Amino acid sequence: MKNLFLVLIVLTIVACKNDSKKYALPISSVEIETILEDSTLSIRALQILDSKSLAFGANNNTYGLCDMESNKWLISEQTHDSLNLEFRAIGNNSEDFFMLNVGSPALMFKTSNSGIMELVYKEVHEKVFYDAMAFWNKQEGIAIGDATDTCLSIIITRDGGNTWQKIPCDKLPDASNGSAAFAASNTNIVVKGAKAWVATGGKVSTVLYSGDKGETWEVFQTPIIQGLETTGMYSIDFYDDMIGFAIGGDYTKPDNNSANKIRTIDGGKTWELVAENKEPGYRSCVQYIPNSDGKELLAVGFKGMDYSNDNGTTWTHLSDEGFYSIRFLNDSVAYASGQGRVSKLLFKRN
Repeated sequence: MKNLFLVLIVLTIVACKNDSKKYALPISSVEIETILEDSTLSIRALQILDSKSLAFGANNNTYGLCDMESNKWLISEQTHDSLNLEFRAIGNNSEDFFMLNVGSPALMFKTSNSGIMELVYKEVHEKVFYDAMAFWNKQEGIAIGDATDTCLSIIITRDGGNTWQKIPCDKLPDASNGSAAFAASNTNIVVKGAKAWVATGGKVSTVLYSGDKGETWEVFQTPIIQGLETTGMYSIDFYDDMIGFAIGGDYTKPDNNSANKIRTIDGGKTWELVAENKEPGYRSCVQYIPNSDGKELLAVGFKGMDYSNDNGTTWTHLSDEGFYSIRFLNDSVAYASGQGRVSKLLFKRN
């Protein structure tokens, strides 16, 4: 009888824990604290390097590193010849920080033992325009960009970022139909395990998928708005191997909320429209909130910030404050970047 009583207590505790997770209070408001302000900067690439460090890439050759505990910044410039570089893709492999500029020539820099940024990749082409990057692990990473030939530009590293190789078009899906990518928030790529999902936009907006760290690729169709160079997916995120969400629209018509939000529950093979003709309209970045069982999403754009606690079925407008990109430190703290600033966001639940 005593053992049975103990079992009942344990089961009750477990049930209470499950209930508290299942019925967690939704986010009701957000406090925004600006921790960096510079009107000359457009900051579209933001990355949390570890529990204490935050990095950004921006225009005017500028990048920065923040100690999140003290909110102290180290702002630097990376020059190359007389070029005015704009870094919209950044990443880290737990050992080194990487940044890649848009436009030609494409220049990839990484931190080196000497303490300066080292050039590890260069590509010259009138159409070259890299948009985002991510790392599977310390050795293997990926960056994607617009097509310079008949396929999307995809470069891969297998040696910790010291060298990068471009995948030939005969190994990638055809993109001559007008498929491209957007350097809006450094969130065109999601990697989990050996998998990678790449969101394309433009005249044709599809998801490129690799299950083997970029060795082979296939393409999944989506119902998101497309057909024009400014339409399609701008951002994609996955909570786990199966549950994913993408958002976009047309940045030239930011209030249009028709066919701009899609989700998947089968690893990206099929997608469905959600919140059709409902807010939010165009957004440049979407992220799952940690520890939310794939239920909670946060989307940002220059028209404001929106929140969902039912995997995108319904949304609540949290703020008119405009941002380009957002990254979560935990389920209540995030950092967001935008025009002229980086901010710390504290989410309230009541």
